[in-house]
Amino acid sequence: MSQLSEQHSNTTTIDLVLAEAGQYLKKKDLDTLREAYEYAAEIHGSRLRPNGDLYISHPLEVARILAAMGLDVDSLTAGLLHSVLKEPGADVSEKVLEEKFGRDVAVIVAGATKIENVKFNSKAAYQAENIRKMLLAMSADIRVLLVKLVDRLHDMQIMDIPEETRKEFAQETLDLYAPLASRLGIDWMKRDLEDLSFALIYPAESADLVARMETSTMDRATYVNEVKSLLSRKLKEFGLHDFQIFGRPKHLFSIYKKIIAQNIPLEKVYDKVAFRIILHTVQECYEALGMVHALWQPIDGRFKDFISSPKANMYQSLHTSVIGPSGEFMEIQIRTEEMDRIAKEGIAAHWAYKEGTAISRKDAKMFQWLKQLIHSLQELKDPREFLETVKDELDQAKIYVLTPNGDVKELPEGSSPLDFAYAIHTEVGNTCSGAKINGRIVSLKYRLKNGDVLEIMTSASRHPNRGWLSLVKTSRAKSRIRHWLRQEELENDLKAGQEICDRELRSHGLSLKKFIKTGHLKEVLKALSCNSLEDLLRKVGSNRISTGQIVDILLPAEIRENRSDEELARNIQKRDEESSHSGTKSGGNGIVIDGIDDMLVKISQCCLPMPGDKVMGFITTGRGITVHKANCPNLLATDPVRRIEVSWSSDDQPAHRAQIQVVATDRKGLLVSLCDSLSTDNANIVNVDAHTSKNSRAMLNLVVEVDDLSHLSMVLQHLRQVKGVLEARRR
Repeated sequence: MSQLSEQHSNTTTIDLVLAEAGQYLKKKDLDTLREAYEYAAEIHGSRLRPNGDLYISHPLEVARILAAMGLDVDSLTAGLLHSVLKEPGADVSEKVLEEKFGRDVAVIVAGATKIENVKFNSKAAYQAENIRKMLLAMSADIRVLLVKLVDRLHDMQIMDIPEETRKEFAQETLDLYAPLASRLGIDWMKRDLEDLSFALIYPAESADLVARMETSTMDRATYVNEVKSLLSRKLKEFGLHDFQIFGRPKHLFSIYKKIIAQNIPLEKVYDKVAFRIILHTVQECYEALGMVHALWQPIDGRFKDFISSPKANMYQSLHTSVIGPSGEFMEIQIRTEEMDRIAKEGIAAHWAYKEGTAISRKDAKMFQWLKQLIHSLQELKDPREFLETVKDELDQAKIYVLTPNGDVKELPEGSSPLDFAYAIHTEVGNTCSGAKINGRIVSLKYRLKNGDVLEIMTSASRHPNRGWLSLVKTSRAKSRIRHWLRQEELENDLKAGQEICDRELRSHGLSLKKFIKTGHLKEVLKALSCNSLEDLLRKVGSNRISTGQIVDILLPAEIRENRSDEELARNIQKRDEESSHSGTKSGGNGIVIDGIDDMLVKISQCCLPMPGDKVMGFITTGRGITVHKANCPNLLATDPVRRIEVSWSSDDQPAHRAQIQVVATDRKGLLVSLCDSLSTDNANIVNVDAHTSKNSRAMLNLVVEVDDLSHLSMVLQHLRQVKGVLEARRR
C-alpha cells in the first residue's frame, strides 16, 4: 500500500494534517484548515462511525492524504468538510459553505457529496444519477474528483459498512474509481483501490495469491537484486552514470488479471516484477533503451513510446518487455526524474491552483477526456446503458494512433476507423465511407493498432446505420450514431404519420388542412397530450396514436351515429373521385395509389408482384409505399392501419421481375438450354443461383423480367419443355 495512504484514521489528528500541509502552504492557509476542522468537528459532533471512531476522524484522514499529495488549500479544506452537507439534522447548505470558506470550496464539497435524499425507481437509476452528478461536477473542477477518490480510498481501507453491501461497494470501486484514478495518472491510488477491492470481491483468491507470493519473496528479492546489479553495470559501461534503478513486484490484482486473461498458473506469470530506470534527460532515456535491447531480446509488440506520444493524463515513459537473464519476461520502464514525479502524482503534479495563476492550455488538456465523456453521456437516459457506457469508457486499455498530420489520438483498444472518425468530428464520422491505414484501404471493421496512421474517406451519400454500433468502442461514437439514427427515425415517423393521416382522414371527409383552419388542432393536441402538429404526426407514424383517436375527437359519437348512410356514401364517392384524379404512377412501376399524390412506390422484393396479381400497398416508415401480393405472408403480418388500396395502371407498364424455381436432372448444357428458352420468350435474366444435389438434381433459382402474368405463364410452360426439366414454377 502507498506511503501516502498507509496511516489510518484513528491516528490522524488536525496537528498531523497541518504538519503535512505546512511543508508547502502559508500560515494563513493553515489557519483556514484549522477553522474548517473546528467547523466540521462541531457539525459531526460525537457521532461515531460503525468501527467506533469519531466520524471526524474520516475527514481528517482524507485531508491528510490530500496534503501528502501536495494539493492546494481549497482541496484540503473541502476534504475536511466533504461530509457536512449530508450530516443528519445539520443546517448546512452550499450557500453557508460559500460564505464561510469561499465559492471554490463550496463547489468541491457539493460535487463530492452523494445525493442521499433523492428517491429513484431503481437502484441502477440511483447509481446512474449519482455518478452523472459527480461526473458533471468533476468536469467543472477536477478537484471534486481528487477529493472523491481519496474519500473512497479511506472508505475502502476501513470498510466499516454493513457486510451485505461490501462486495457491491468494492465492485463499484473497481469499475469506476480505480479507472478514474488511472485516467488521472495517480497510479499508486489505482493500485491500492484495485487490491483493496480484489480482497473483498474475491477473498479466497486474494488470500491464496498473497500466500503464494509470500513463499517466493526471498527468491524474488534475490532475482531483483541480480537484475538491478546487471543493469547498473551495463549502463555504466554504456557511458551513463547518474541514474536510479528500482524493482518492485506488480500489485496483486494485475497479476490475478493476467492469470485469468491468459488462463495460466502463477508460476507462468513471468513479469511479476517491473523495473524502472530513472535518468536526467530524454536523450539518456533513449540511450538506456538501446542498451537494454542490446542486452536482452525485446518482445514484439510490447514496446510503447509514451515520451514522444504522452498519454491523455500527460504520463511519459518508455515501456519495453524483454526476455530476461533466466529466459523469463521482464518489463522495464525508462523515464526522467520529472516524468517519474508526474507518474507518481498524476494530475496533482500539474494542476496548480495558485492565486492569480491561470490554468495553462497543457493542464486543461489533461482532463479534456472527461469533458468529452460527459458530452457523450448526456443523451443516455437508460440508467443501465449509462452505467455500462461509463464502465466501458474507463476500463479499457488504450492505443495511440495518428492523423496524417502527426496528431496523436488516444482510443480504446479494439477501436475501429469509425471511432477515429468520430474523434475528429461528428460530421466526419456521420459521412465516413472508408479508411486508409498507413496508405492502404481497409474495412470499417478493421481493429486499430498502436502507431497506425489513419486517413478517413467521406461521402455525402454515406450515413450511419445500426450495424455501425457493433463496430465502435467509444461512447462518443456510439452516442453520435444513436443520435443520428434517432433523428432519422423521427423524420421517418413524421412522414409516415402524415401519409396515414391524409389517407384515413380523407375516408371520413376530413383533412389535416381543414381541421387546422377550423381551429380544431389545439383541441386534438390537448386531448392527445401532444406539443405540436409534428409531435402528433410522429406519434401516429410510430403507432403511439391511432387515426381513430383523432377521428373520435373531431367527430363525437353522437354525430357519427346521426350521420346518414347517404352522407357516408357521398364521402366515399367523393374520395373515390379524388382518387381517380390524384392517383399516380410512381417511379414508372405501373401502380396507382388510392388518392395520394407524389408518393414513392416500390415493388416488394419478398413476393415480386406483377400485373394480374391482386396487390395491396403498405406505408413504410419514411420510405413511401411498398406493394405486395395481397396474400403475401409478410404483408399479412403488418399493421392493417398502414395498408392501402393500390391497383395496376392501364397505361404502358415496365417489365416486372419474377422469381422462378427450376428443378431438373443435371446434365451438360442444361443452363444454356434454359437461357435459350428464356431468350426466345423475350424474358430477360436478372440473376441465376444454381447448385447440384447428391442425387444429380440441379436446383436453379432465377429472377427474370416479364411483362405480366400471361407472359410469365408462357415462360414457365416453355421451360417445362426443356429436356431434363422436372419442375418449373413461380416462387
